[in-house]
Amino acid sequence: MEKNKINFNNASLKISAGFLHQIPNDKPHIVFSGRSNVGKSSLINKLLNRNKLARTSSSPGKTITINFYDIDGKFYFVDLPGYGYAKRSDSERKKWSELVEGYFKNKTDNLTVIQLIDLKVGATKDDVMMLEYMSNVGIKYAIAATKADKVNKTTKEKNFKTLRGNNAVDKDSEIIVFSALTGEGVKELRNLVISIL
Repeated sequence: MEKNKINFNNASLKISAGFLHQIPNDKPHIVFSGRSNVGKSSLINKLLNRNKLARTSSSPGKTITINFYDIDGKFYFVDLPGYGYAKRSDSERKKWSELVEGYFKNKTDNLTVIQLIDLKVGATKDDVMMLEYMSNVGIKYAIAATKADKVNKTTKEKNFKTLRGNNAVDKDSEIIVFSALTGEGVKELRNLVISIL
């Protein structure tokens, strides 16, 4: 798929799916996964040159739907609900697990995950669990190391090396440093999406 044939500005919310039967399967899925408050909505909005298409939540962890954004009629950006939110109830955790694991089990083909990890915080226990899960079930993924503007150059390089050397990170997986504030990594992520498609 050629770069000039994808208009990232042409994007709309297709459906917020709370049940597996609502998930559309007519186009490839580029999936965004990460813990609550890692910056998924900000990243998606930045890639699409939008301010509020992907909604940021004032109460992290409350939204348990999988949001599908139609991109130029060619593929979906898939926004998974954030994980690792401490105040989520047991019933909410169970619903999250059933929805997300059910999605992955039913949709292992035509799917690539962009896993978001906070570059300042590093890979949390929940991030490591997610990476290991994807490796175990054979899901291809790349990593967007978010909030790069929150650290100085020295810390950025140090934290990137630590992330790259994490045993849970697939050695073949690309890691792109990203900042929704400065725009760092936007071009690289768009090119990654195009290469996946």
